[in-house]
Amino acid sequence: MRLLNTTTLKLTEFTRDVPPYAILSHTWGDEEVTFQEIGLPERHKKKGFRKIRWCCQQAKRDTLEWAWVDTCCIDKTSSAELSEAINSMYNWYREAQVCYVYLEDVPDLDADLDPGLDSDADDESEAALRWDDRFRPARWFTRGWCLQELIAPGAVEFYSAGWREIGTKLSLCERISKITGIPSNVLLDPDSALEGCCLAQRMSWASARKTSRVEDEAYCLLGIFGVHMPLLYGEGERAFYRLQEEIIRQTEDYSFLLWSEVPPDDRWLAPGHYFRDSVDMVG
Repeated sequence: MRLLNTTTLKLTEFTRDVPPYAILSHTWGDEEVTFQEIGLPERHKKKGFRKIRWCCQQAKRDTLEWAWVDTCCIDKTSSAELSEAINSMYNWYREAQVCYVYLEDVPDLDADLDPGLDSDADDESEAALRWDDRFRPARWFTRGWCLQELIAPGAVEFYSAGWREIGTKLSLCERISKITGIPSNVLLDPDSALEGCCLAQRMSWASARKTSRVEDEAYCLLGIFGVHMPLLYGEGERAFYRLQEEIIRQTEDYSFLLWSEVPPDDRWLAPGHYFRDSVDMVG
């Protein structure tokens, strides 16, 4: 596991005795700083460098010497390293001291929109509605990889476009649960609560989320189901069927048959979006 020094912004690889670190969750955009570019002097010219710098500055304020950012801490030109990273990523987020969620499409919020402020009920209700208008549409809530990045870490802090803190997973739990459909107990205590959620429930949380590559619809869920499997980019939808095959080798949870419609070609396994309404059938 490579970590970024929050002072020097230099990478160091740790094979064991990994030090405490912060981790960044974000949506990818234009001009991300890659592993090959993080050590170059012109890195600051790329748009993606700003959130790396903000993440490291916040980690330093939180007295953390190290940080992990997926854009620059993984050498994605190595298929072996990428496979190891994806199969380990849920645990990397779970073991982080804190996860910073950067919502670059959420404008900075005025103090009176902060749902944590003390105010009378009417003012707080009005502020919450105005605040949700900005928070709820965040692209981060629609991306497949961000699902495990929300669930796995114990401490999660949300930041707006100008790196202003919006709140934490604890303070925003009720709102996040409404947006994502994930029960509050899973958000706050995934280590114990996740096991109590059937396969169909967990599939439903991801059913409306998107990934840039078809195969990642399956690969981004490995940690949610506690499975490992080799990555085969180019296999298309077959990746999602392989994921289900790996899951049912480990459990007799037949809720994976709760589809919202009949799968194509009379298959007994279904694509991910077929689980969108399955949570309503559980019970």
